[in-house]
Amino acid sequence: MTPASPDLPDQLSLLLIEDDAGDAFLVEELLAGAERPPKITWARSLAEGRARLTDDVRCVLVDLSLPDASGLEALEQVLAMAPDTAVLVLTGLADAPIGVDAVAAGAQDFLVKQDVDARLLIRAIRYAIERKRADLAMRDLLEERIVRGENARLERGLLPVPLIDPRLLHHQSRYLPGRTGGLLAGDFWDTVQTPDGAVHVVIGDVCGHGPDEAALGTALRIAWRTLVLAGQTGNDVLRTLDTLLRHERKSPEIFTTMCTATIAPELDRARMHVIGHPPPLLLRDGVIDVVTDMPSGPPLGIFPDVEWTSLDVPLGERWSLLLYTDGLIEATVGDGRDLLGTEGLLNLIRAHEGIDLDRIIASLGDAVHDDVAAVLVARGRGAAAGVLPQTAPAQDGPAGGRAGR
Repeated sequence: MTPASPDLPDQLSLLLIEDDAGDAFLVEELLAGAERPPKITWARSLAEGRARLTDDVRCVLVDLSLPDASGLEALEQVLAMAPDTAVLVLTGLADAPIGVDAVAAGAQDFLVKQDVDARLLIRAIRYAIERKRADLAMRDLLEERIVRGENARLERGLLPVPLIDPRLLHHQSRYLPGRTGGLLAGDFWDTVQTPDGAVHVVIGDVCGHGPDEAALGTALRIAWRTLVLAGQTGNDVLRTLDTLLRHERKSPEIFTTMCTATIAPELDRARMHVIGHPPPLLLRDGVIDVVTDMPSGPPLGIFPDVEWTSLDVPLGERWSLLLYTDGLIEATVGDGRDLLGTEGLLNLIRAHEGIDLDRIIASLGDAVHDDVAAVLVARGRGAAAGVLPQTAPAQDGPAGGRAGR
């Protein structure tokens, strides 16, 4: 019993470029027996085929002996005019060896005219279309990988390198963009130590998600670093960043929350601004708590001519300061309907007996749904992990009094 011929896809359009009327008729007759006969457009030359090629053509059948082109030259012209279309080469018996060269040059398959029957022709067309589909998918995947690799290289180059003496302070940062395939998000951070010995830390969050917000966050971070290295601090820096934001944002609704800390050269106190941003956490004297629940003022880009209030925080000899963006405390917990919150983050740190960014992020896992940036700056024994002393009892709630008081 003769096996059934493999059928062709629905609504298939073919372009047949063949100067011999007899061979063209044979192809049409063989395909007419298919369960779903294709629509065939016949062209007698390469120029005529180019004129009749349309977007719905799924496969081009081309003879390599045409009036206006022959051999691999004819194939190369077909491949150039139909780069996203399957190409099936038709050769004579004497030309059979050239069929192998044709496949190497880019054709999906070749057929020797004298050996063609209906079943072979239908199968060859279907396989050629599937091979071309696979080739295009592989090409798209390769291009995507190249673009993704270039984007990653560019974004990695834009991530900050902290300018700080590691012998004086321990510094740890983590950055997790919510954008799929990206390395940068609207969250940003930076740390700079100026010649006077003061250490300046910033963390911020541009509202929204996507490459535009990532670019804006990078611009704000670089501007902040430039201003700090130029000797600017406090409201002078914030006002300049506010002006930059207003000129660079794509719409007036975009704002930026931010937290800054200037740690004195003696490393025993800090002056902070918390502008519409989650308050930092301070581990000091064995107690971990929120620095303040009083903001310094509204986010950047909301109101003009704002004066932000600074907060002076005593640090002491041994301390750890954690700055983070809201993606960390907006992780979902429990049944997925509750947010971790600042209180939950405090309890997580107490349970871990210290501030370890890797353990915190790992323990939350898939519960983190937004961009996350976090910076830990610490001084003293055990600072490398922001460790709570063994003698400090774990607490269920906030320690008595805010750290800034």
